[in-house]
Amino acid sequence: MRSDSVRTRGSILLPSAHAPAIVNASGSDAGTLDALLAIVPHPADAAAFRRLPDSARWRELDAHAPARAGTVRTTTLANRRHTLAVLGYLGSHASAFERLTLAGRMLKEAATRSPEVVGLAAAGTPAAARAALEALLAAALVHAFALPNFRAPARDERRIRRLVLLGNHDIDTRYQAAVARGTNLTRWLTALPPNILDARGYRQAITRLARTHALALRWLDERALRRMGANAFLAVAAGNEEGGAGIAHLRYRPPRRRGTRADVALIGKGILFDTGGVNLKTHRSMLDMHTDMSGSAVALATLIALAELRAPLAADAWLAITENRIGPHAYRPQEVVRAANGVTIQVIHTDAEGRMVLADTLALAGRTRPRLMIDFATLTGACVYSLTERMSGAFTNQPALATRLFEAGRDSGERVWNFPFEADYDAELESKVADIVQCALEGKGDHILATRFLSRFVPPATPWVHIDLSAATRGGGLAHVPTDVTGFGVRFALELLLKQDVLEDL
Repeated sequence: MRSDSVRTRGSILLPSAHAPAIVNASGSDAGTLDALLAIVPHPADAAAFRRLPDSARWRELDAHAPARAGTVRTTTLANRRHTLAVLGYLGSHASAFERLTLAGRMLKEAATRSPEVVGLAAAGTPAAARAALEALLAAALVHAFALPNFRAPARDERRIRRLVLLGNHDIDTRYQAAVARGTNLTRWLTALPPNILDARGYRQAITRLARTHALALRWLDERALRRMGANAFLAVAAGNEEGGAGIAHLRYRPPRRRGTRADVALIGKGILFDTGGVNLKTHRSMLDMHTDMSGSAVALATLIALAELRAPLAADAWLAITENRIGPHAYRPQEVVRAANGVTIQVIHTDAEGRMVLADTLALAGRTRPRLMIDFATLTGACVYSLTERMSGAFTNQPALATRLFEAGRDSGERVWNFPFEADYDAELESKVADIVQCALEGKGDHILATRFLSRFVPPATPWVHIDLSAATRGGGLAHVPTDVTGFGVRFALELLLKQDVLEDL
């Protein structure tokens, strides 16, 4: 299929498939289920299987061989439907990440049967069973979601269309569904090919989402950004052959707070394709650079989830949307540009474009005086080298927030690790001709230096969190997400803002 014919299909910009219906069932009849997934505590006792349909079959499966925490076993139940039974053992001290990982493995086992109606069950103490069931639900909702696919449609393709929660575990399915929708929207946008999600296509998608969710939207195009002095952003956009780059500013306000300033500003790096610019990347380094916009997708999807949940906090999203191309007008090393807050930047490497577009976006967001600023960006390879793709890096200018960031990562299962934010690192960013250099010549600690650079564009009195999304993509998936594009960030952000209630500490 030709790319230009794909481009005309505006519908492909956003997912159209409906999420599975979620229903509660207090009974134990599995005759209507294609698959039943159950998590039990390890070691398991007879009581763990008592409330499951065909409990003798589950006990027989458990007695087959000694199990360890994390083991997954399968069998079929003795009913006319021959329901697939998937059993997972969860350790008593399992973390949220381990729960999600076990649930993801169980959904992969069930996927071999392409089930449409899936039952979910969990045993143990009320709190443990509820947490395990939430993990199964999260895994089922991401496994049921199909990423963009331009192949000819397969015949008789089946997906999960109904999820049945067995037992009375008081699950907040509304919250869980909003988290999953946000994660899946992030995955969808990040996975779109760069000829589909170009700047104009992204603006179209954002406009449709803003209209659907009653979000105010202001699009700052290149002309407006020039008036605002956003020359760091414009330097990166200068290499684009086509126009359309800009910064999207979206606003969500709960009822009776329409005119208030934002409690939180969510800022996202939206580099739709990164060639590296004049400092051109190699083939392998450039191949997946259409995913370099995932930070903007996280910020956008988090804002939408807050709106869907009618969260009581006022929130903005600022999305820095452009490509980093090479061409006759592309910015070059040793140029000096002045950012929107007046700070001058000496350019060192054109592949450090993310911090350039974020510099102006942070400065513009800071002018609105939010109580808290959080930015998300696939910013540095150094963070990947430090953590691999299993965690993301966290930084903050408020030491008291560091513990809350770690706790939000631990409790959401999207783990983050706090890195230093010490002022003496600024010595590596001193310039002889400008206020600051864009980056150091060497790559040592670049994730830390990038954060120190960005801090120059955050108002000094504003609490700020920077998330370097080293876990945005990972070969084979991460935790409950089975695809290389993980959607990491939405679960973490909602945990931090709504469950950790971090704004109360500010």
